[in-house]
Amino acid sequence: QVQLVESGGGLVQAGGSLRLSCVASGRTFSRYGMGWFRQAPGKEREFVVAISRSGGSTNYADSVKGRFTISRDNAKNTVYLQMNSLKPEDTAVYYCAADTSGSYYGPKYEYEYDYWGQGTQVTVSS
Repeated sequence: QVQLVESGGGLVQAGGSLRLSCVASGRTFSRYGMGWFRQAPGKEREFVVAISRSGGSTNYADSVKGRFTISRDNAKNTVYLQMNSLKPEDTAVYYCAADTSGSYYGPKYEYEYDYWGQGTQVTVSS
């Protein structure tokens, strides 16, 4: 069983920045591919970014490429999402997810993740 706890969400003006954190329980965090997803009101949850177990490989959605940066600190069981140049369309609940299957790369699809956090709200005002 893996528990994921996100933090760092909030209200920010367009053009601003936020850093989200996701702390995982357990002692095998370095074996998990990790991802961030988001769900805006009235829309389906969508992929944002994923990172491999070592942090050496990342995969970004086109909508956030160049503005968001994912990183991880395996010693702290934590994955981060640095969000810069935020836009109103980035408003959503952001979820982190863990893939414990042993795959090296962080997956892109929801069904490949088996643990999810409770989400943290990000609101970007215009």
